[in-house]
Amino acid sequence: MPNDGTSKRLKKCSPSGYGRLLERLGLHRPELRAWALYDWANSAVVTTVIAAVFPIYFYRVAGADLPEGVATQRFAIATLIAMAALALLAPALGVLADSVAVKKKLLGLFLSVGAPATAAMFFIHTGDWPLALVLFVIVELSVAGTFVFYDSLLPHIATQDEIDRVSTTGYALGYLGGGVLLALNLAWIEFPQWFGLPHGADLTDAQATLPSRLAFLSVAVWWVVFSMPLFLKIPEPIVEPTIGKSGRRQPLRESFALALATVGALRHYRQAGVMLVAFLIYNEGIGTIIKMAAIYGAEIGLETGAMIGSILLVQFVGIPCTVLFGALAGKLGTKQSIFVGLTVYLGIALLGYVLRSEAQFLMLAILVGMVQGGTQALSRSLFASLIPKQKSTQFFALFALSEKLAGILGPGLFVLVIELTGSSRYAIVSVVVFFLVGGLLLSQVDVTQGRAAVVRKEEQFRHDRPFV
Repeated sequence: MPNDGTSKRLKKCSPSGYGRLLERLGLHRPELRAWALYDWANSAVVTTVIAAVFPIYFYRVAGADLPEGVATQRFAIATLIAMAALALLAPALGVLADSVAVKKKLLGLFLSVGAPATAAMFFIHTGDWPLALVLFVIVELSVAGTFVFYDSLLPHIATQDEIDRVSTTGYALGYLGGGVLLALNLAWIEFPQWFGLPHGADLTDAQATLPSRLAFLSVAVWWVVFSMPLFLKIPEPIVEPTIGKSGRRQPLRESFALALATVGALRHYRQAGVMLVAFLIYNEGIGTIIKMAAIYGAEIGLETGAMIGSILLVQFVGIPCTVLFGALAGKLGTKQSIFVGLTVYLGIALLGYVLRSEAQFLMLAILVGMVQGGTQALSRSLFASLIPKQKSTQFFALFALSEKLAGILGPGLFVLVIELTGSSRYAIVSVVVFFLVGGLLLSQVDVTQGRAAVVRKEEQFRHDRPFV
């Protein structure tokens, strides 16, 4: 059951009228709607800045003066720096947030750094690649940092039977929010005259790049505005202080020490540990397909319009399909529904081998949209059900690392297979190994046993008995 007064709110909020629909979606209480809306807010950053508009802008504008291939290389290095920084900080910050009531404050801290950095991208012009990379690292690290604390709030506001619906609906809203703003961004980039922006020939660099720079500014505003309900409607979860009991005032240092213990603490939650490793592996496959699909499509001669169209298609196909995955989990079970998603991904990797046309690429995009959000949302909610609420941020810091590490090993395998075979087609089909191995590990997760272990530990917590 949720803590921190949620039980009292449950009694006051029985559904009526269209409330039955909200209950089916997991949006029947204000704090659940506020939590899900943050996915709508942050997905604009992921879609416009990280996935679609900024990479193209960096290559064509900020890094325009760099030699061939250098812009792409430096962009990749910036991504790795952001991931490495998150890997160093997230576990310690997770321990800190579970030991002091600061989950929302830390989320707000990352937001207050990331949103201005996103807005500052408006000032990136031709040749400003150092500024562009610094801002990109800050934005990617900031949005990834908010995910740690955002995800960790889920078990505090949702009951065991709500958690799948809330998680999948959050992902669906993320698809919708990211898709809506990206569609608007692309509209004024492609057709600036519709919005009264400079267009035509003989434009200055500042005029020609204005639509893209306004896209970055719009993301910053979107991120801040739609984050407000989370801060207004979700109470800060009550925690049992574990840092500072010695009388020393070194919270960050103690956090790093306890972060190392978090990995060891997984031995008390074996099923959560197995789930985490399984997710790390099969999410490598998902991350690789997401990151390599456009490059692979370009290599085989597909048009840029097809690439951009596929990004939007994934967003909007993902909205209803992610919600349907939540309903599917109610029928088949969470773990079995994840297996459905992994099976489709196996087919996607195999179909990628025979990909020849834009129509086939769009078909694969539809398949990705059908399973991407549902598989990842149910992975999040399954993991949340296998860990204690009192240590949710610590464990979700590890989960966030698994999510952010996705797309490192996969592209590495991609490069190796191309080196050995000389063919990207063999590389794309090699991704199936991640789904096979990850699925095998997932099959070893005993959900009933894992949830029972959490109940026992939470009983100990309520009786003030120490547990790890």
